[in-house]
Amino acid sequence: MAKKELKANKDIKNKKSFLKGVKAELKKVIWPTPKQLVNNTVAVITIVLITAIIVFILDFTFETINKNGIEKIKSVIETTKSEDESTNTNSEESNNSVTDNTVDENVTQSNDENTTNNVDNNELAQ
Repeated sequence: MAKKELKANKDIKNKKSFLKGVKAELKKVIWPTPKQLVNNTVAVITIVLITAIIVFILDFTFETINKNGIEKIKSVIETTKSEDESTNTNSEESNNSVTDNTVDENVTQSNDENTTNNVDNNELAQ
């Protein structure tokens, strides 16, 4: 029991000494006069408003530049894309015609071979 009482007494002493220390420190503080308080408050509010205006102007400027820049990039990409598509379409058409010619040549060659084979078979049969 004695230990609990001693601990409780120390806690009360610590609280009292803490509060005395706080009181002593608050007496050392140099408090601003009402005129200084108003001046400092006006200065802070003015600086905050000026900073907000600068940030707003920069934000608006960058947004406008970004929007116009993106539109230009989109138009360049669309132009390039359409040119690529037209180039690819022309390439596919020429590839198809080359493929058609190759198929025609293969058919012609196989017909010629069949004709040659038929002629050779006819000669052998005679």
